[in-house]
Amino acid sequence: MCGIAGTYRWPDGKAVTDRLTDTLAHRGPDGAGRYSHRAGDGEVHLGHRRLAIIDLSDTGAQPMASGGLVLTYNGELYNAPELRAELAAAGVRFRGTSDTEVLLEAWRRWGTDCLPRLRGMFAFGIFDERTGDLVLARDQLGIKPLFLLRRGEGLVFASELKALSAATGGSLEVDPAALVASLLYYWVPDSRCALREAEKLPPGSWLRCRPDGRVERGRYWNLRDVASEGRERARAGEQPDLAAVVEESTRRHLLADVPVATFLSGGLDSSYLTALAARHQPGISAYTIGFRAEDARFEAMPDDLRYARQVAERFGVDLQEIEIAPNVLDLLPRMTYHLDEPIGDPAAINTFLICSAAREAGVKVMLSGMGADELFAGYRKHLANLLALRYQRIPRPLRRGLSGAVDRLPVATARRGYRSVRFAKRFLSFADLPEETAFRRSYTMYDRQELLDLVDPDLAGTVEDVLTEHADVYRDNDLDDFVNRMCLGDTRMFLPGLNLTYTDRSSMAASTEVRVPYVDVEVVEAAFAVPGERKIVGRQGKAVLKEAATSILPREIVYRPKGLFSAPLRAWMSRDLAPLVREVVQDGVLVGSGLLRRDALERMVAEDAAGQRDFSKHLWHVLTLEYWYRDATSASGRSARSAA
Repeated sequence: MCGIAGTYRWPDGKAVTDRLTDTLAHRGPDGAGRYSHRAGDGEVHLGHRRLAIIDLSDTGAQPMASGGLVLTYNGELYNAPELRAELAAAGVRFRGTSDTEVLLEAWRRWGTDCLPRLRGMFAFGIFDERTGDLVLARDQLGIKPLFLLRRGEGLVFASELKALSAATGGSLEVDPAALVASLLYYWVPDSRCALREAEKLPPGSWLRCRPDGRVERGRYWNLRDVASEGRERARAGEQPDLAAVVEESTRRHLLADVPVATFLSGGLDSSYLTALAARHQPGISAYTIGFRAEDARFEAMPDDLRYARQVAERFGVDLQEIEIAPNVLDLLPRMTYHLDEPIGDPAAINTFLICSAAREAGVKVMLSGMGADELFAGYRKHLANLLALRYQRIPRPLRRGLSGAVDRLPVATARRGYRSVRFAKRFLSFADLPEETAFRRSYTMYDRQELLDLVDPDLAGTVEDVLTEHADVYRDNDLDDFVNRMCLGDTRMFLPGLNLTYTDRSSMAASTEVRVPYVDVEVVEAAFAVPGERKIVGRQGKAVLKEAATSILPREIVYRPKGLFSAPLRAWMSRDLAPLVREVVQDGVLVGSGLLRRDALERMVAEDAAGQRDFSKHLWHVLTLEYWYRDATSASGRSARSAA
């Protein structure tokens, strides 16, 4: 796992590439490399920051040059041993044992045709000295990031957006449409970028720059097609052996020349992976989190530690427990900087603190259960949207009466919050809506009118564009299975836009690699070959995964209530962060610039303080957006932060 950067036919390319690479130092503290060469009437410059995981010797250093090809690569290939054997049988002689060299030789032999053969997470740039071509590529599911910026015939790319911002001297302007999308989702979709001109290379795609100025793009893997093929497999009665697929993926993800540990929340996904990892690597370490007792009580949070300890004892796992009692006032601006774009999920703090603790203990690689909920319908919203179909059959007068009664209930008092009331209010906010609108409303922050009331009136058209984009992505399939339509929407938007993004940035901020065995092409293909009726059975989400997990886990773990990898936001907002919220609402840059309306924010603060509605998540995101926007609109602040 590393940081990659480079320029192609870009003015002052060498100095710019140096700045790009230096900004990514946290992604690769084990080494740095540079490469330069002519490219037509210009130059190409490649940079690399190394986090050494496989082949710790200099034969794994990058940029890697061999036989006219030069590679700067961020990621891991879990099928590198098989590819190496195939290439060796064809006469390739390898100097070392790194997967970087395997990728370079695979490219030499197959070019872009090697991409669908790669099983792993990756983003890379490869330059051909003979043709002068530079190709950028990104993995199938968007696990690893790759940002790029084109001006004229020049191009600059990097693993993080902050590097592009630093390298262009703070000249990139904020994209208001991305900010509106961020307010809606509390993250920026992978199809958009928070700064104008910059873009994210789409998952499963490549881009080729030629020295004559031509640019070509191609897609080698499409999740929509995978879902359609899975539907046909299901219709033909071809049901995957899910337990075997998940175990094989977990085993491959343990490949490393350094210690590997796991996240262990005590929930199904992380417990299943930890148990499988312990089967192949006895005595593996695992990291789990707990919260201050007063925070947990206020949030009525489940006791996840008890389950994590049970799994650790049963499978001989060395469990490390971390109490999350952060100084959020200090961590908030730091995390906002590292997350690159405005992301309002406090789980990023948990990830950073766990990875920091693991790194201090000498662990460079962690396995995470990320992705199982998206693929196997494990979120509450999936079940809630199914229940909404039944709710709509209740006579309308009864629904109106129920909605009015629930609306009058408080979500919190001064001493505790009421989760069941919060869930009920959330459910009733979308239960009457059409499918796509209900699904969007079940996990986004605002409905259409609330969003229009919150932002500058001049952005009304942008609000409509963002809502239309969600509808277009959600409907872009030929599935006749409601549950799998939701899973496909999540895997295309929610997974790369939020979960994989904050996992990458938070872990790399701590110079740690996080691997996601569920987000593996073989697991994904198996997941979409499972009908929705086997994913949600009765009121059990992830039913098919739970069935697979019972082969190794006790039923108490498999069928326990779903936990949350989140944070005690209501406690933080009512205590630690209350003064900051007031400051941002009254005198913040977003309000002062007119992007957000003070009256709408004041209403949210008042209703939240009265316990009538739960706006803790909304206000937390406003804080993250405020810090991000301050940094993004201050060239001097951005330069100082990027140099830190």
